[in-house]
Amino acid sequence: MTRARLEVCVDTHEGLEIAAAHGADRIELCTCLSAGGLTPSLGMMEVAARLDCPTRVMIRPRDGDFTYSRGEIDMMLRDIDTVAGLALEGVVFGANHAAGDLDEAALARLVGHAKPRGLKVTLHRSFDLAPDLAAALAVARDLGIDAVLTSGGESDAPTGVEALKALVTASKTPGGDIEIMAGVGVGSKTVRDLVTFTGVEWVHGSCSLPRTVVSQEALRLGYSSPDHRRTDPEEITRMLGILSDLAAGRAQARRGTARG
Repeated sequence: MTRARLEVCVDTHEGLEIAAAHGADRIELCTCLSAGGLTPSLGMMEVAARLDCPTRVMIRPRDGDFTYSRGEIDMMLRDIDTVAGLALEGVVFGANHAAGDLDEAALARLVGHAKPRGLKVTLHRSFDLAPDLAAALAVARDLGIDAVLTSGGESDAPTGVEALKALVTASKTPGGDIEIMAGVGVGSKTVRDLVTFTGVEWVHGSCSLPRTVVSQEALRLGYSSPDHRRTDPEEITRMLGILSDLAAGRAQARRGTARG
């Protein structure tokens, strides 16, 4: 039985190499994770293109909300072209109206630009701003979005497990599957219960530890942040081990049921 898969979110060259080398099923590449993730540099994308791991690139031109101007959407389209030119797997973006509901027109323009270029599309956690998650999921499916990253509308996935379970069920109704990927607060201490309860087939996390501040002077002058983190290879290994154990346990239970 196929295990739930792990997407590791990284924002450094080191993190890219660690995630790829330690078995991540997919990488979400961004910069500035401390701000929720922004579009990475061309250099970072080129490094990802050389690694043997499917990678989706964050397309987010600034921090803050997801209500974008026409000029910002144009920038995002150009960044999508860059990702396609490097033959990476896909892109990650979102767009909302001020009230929180998905901006269908902006998303249609972005998806309509990405898909003909052979890119997969993930709708990031701007999804969780929507006042009606079931309606937002229907919009995402109608637009041809491949995956939705969500914490079930809550501050973290363990808190949003009921909504996540409902979204997983809704994602499998007739009309074409769409991946539900649980993110935020997903780690080796929470992933077993989360996957068991919700049935989610993808989980997303930074698998990270606090990064040691090398220069206290840089921190004092505001060039560095105490919130920076680094990708932890041992956490990736723990996560993958738990997901494999869960799949093996389900397979064994099914064999036992069949024999009975």
